[in-house]
Amino acid sequence: MNNLTALSISIAGLAGLATFLAVGPLSGIFLIWAATIAWAAYFFLGANQEALKNTIVCGIFGVFMAWLAAIQITNIPSTAILGFPFWAAVTVTFSVVVMCLAANIPALATIPASVLGYSSTFAYLLQTPGKLTKEILLSASLDNALIVISISIVVGTYFGQWSGQLTAKLTK
Repeated sequence: MNNLTALSISIAGLAGLATFLAVGPLSGIFLIWAATIAWAAYFFLGANQEALKNTIVCGIFGVFMAWLAAIQITNIPSTAILGFPFWAAVTVTFSVVVMCLAANIPALATIPASVLGYSSTFAYLLQTPGKLTKEILLSASLDNALIVISISIVVGTYFGQWSGQLTAKLTK
């Protein structure tokens, strides 16, 4: 079987399995959209052991930086001088600068994976009602973006690895 056909079959089959798990027995434990972003990042970064490590480590670092920014955003009063939107933007700006400068540390050098984790976290927080609260952000629950998006990144990255391995088997 040629590589494209094998890759298509492996991704499709595992995407079906991931969907079944995400909306069935593991519903709420990982989010399919965040998992597939990490899955794609794994392939984009080279689909090898280094990509696996960088997608997970830097992706979760991005989640962590967004989570810290979100906590700070919950501290901004709606009556703040210059307004809430201004201070939220300043908070995000500083957290993104720190996240990118952290690329000086070799383990955190894959900025695109960090950005995907950061963006996934804010997508969840801003599009899911009730998640951008200090109580949820500091909770030890699957409602907490730090936990659920990190789990989703790990699950998605491993699905990427498994789809690559299955592709290799189907091409033999």
